[in-house]
Amino acid sequence: MAFVITSPCENEKAAECVDVCPVDCISEGKDMFYIDPDICIDCGACQAVCPVEAIYHEEELEEKDMVYLEKAREFFTS
Repeated sequence: MAFVITSPCENEKAAECVDVCPVDCISEGKDMFYIDPDICIDCGACQAVCPVEAIYHEEELEEKDMVYLEKAREFFTS
């Protein structure tokens, strides 16, 4: 399981999450940041510092936000 960055990050890109990630699994995309679901260790450090409350654990995602998990997977496989 992993944390996922959702819509509040789009065009915001505050980047506090990148600075605190102990495994460097967060990368900047064109419109938002993405967490690599294969590297994320579920520590929650990113969620704690996100100023726009865009980061949720994969198991806590609402159905409408599942698209962001898929976007992250696509981002890291392309």
